[in-house]
Amino acid sequence: MKAPSAADLSTFLCVANHLNFSRAAVELGLTPSALSHAVRTLENRLGVRLFNRTTRSVGLTEAGERLFARLKPAFRDIDDALEDLNHYREKPSGNLRITAGRQAAELVLLPLASKFLEAYPDVKLEIVTDDALVDVVAQGFDAGVRFGARLEADMVSLPIGSFMRSVVVGSADFFRKHPIPQKPEDLHGLPCIRHRFPSGAMYRWEFERGGIAQEIEIDGPLTLGDVSLMVGPALQGVGLAYIFEDMVKAQIADGSLIQVLGDWCPYYPGLHLYYPSRRHVPATLKAFIECARAAREVGPR
Repeated sequence: MKAPSAADLSTFLCVANHLNFSRAAVELGLTPSALSHAVRTLENRLGVRLFNRTTRSVGLTEAGERLFARLKPAFRDIDDALEDLNHYREKPSGNLRITAGRQAAELVLLPLASKFLEAYPDVKLEIVTDDALVDVVAQGFDAGVRFGARLEADMVSLPIGSFMRSVVVGSADFFRKHPIPQKPEDLHGLPCIRHRFPSGAMYRWEFERGGIAQEIEIDGPLTLGDVSLMVGPALQGVGLAYIFEDMVKAQIADGSLIQVLGDWCPYYPGLHLYYPSRRHVPATLKAFIECARAAREVGPR
């Protein structure tokens, strides 16, 4: 049996990470058919089937799981060894992949990315937006961004970006037809624009004042899975929206949206960058972390 090459095994690892031939093919720069052929060739060479494939799903066989478990730390050590060479370069170079929700990318990551890429022109940064919680290791990312600091035991977290808050806004036309809420409980009975998480759960609006926290289950005619889509319907008077302040600052300033319940909407730390607590953090990620720390504002704006 001819021993498989490192490239063959790297291809296997990529498919095993994604469990999706189309996504793995994009990462490897191959067509799905070429990738499928490469995997079949590897399986024939090894004499075992590594994947169970149907028209709807891809899964590892028992042999595939065992090979994946043995190869993953070995290739990680190889990656670490290659990353160590970055210390001998004047500036880091290579690829950096980060996963984030759409709002996190829009509000924090993209402004930070422009500063980072200007400082490190030899780095290629890829930001993949996904509002679902992503396993950065399994999906082949260097880091992720999400709200909150609660993470798995093998993850490191640090706050990035400035303090944030969400605000309740409605159009002038809306408030000509409906009373202005004075406290969170007044939202009951008012049409609101609801947000459903990728998990299927409905977001309950969160408020706090004087150490008293409340969660309000609101109702309304429109439910959206993307917070950024709420601005248009709110301007059209469909309902009240609970949205990141940064996304509606211009509309509040020009009076097209009116903010209410402001004293119940405190600032909070906001977004966190999280990454595996490995012994060797890639030089590109180290540079991004330092850039994020330098750009972070302390305290509310």
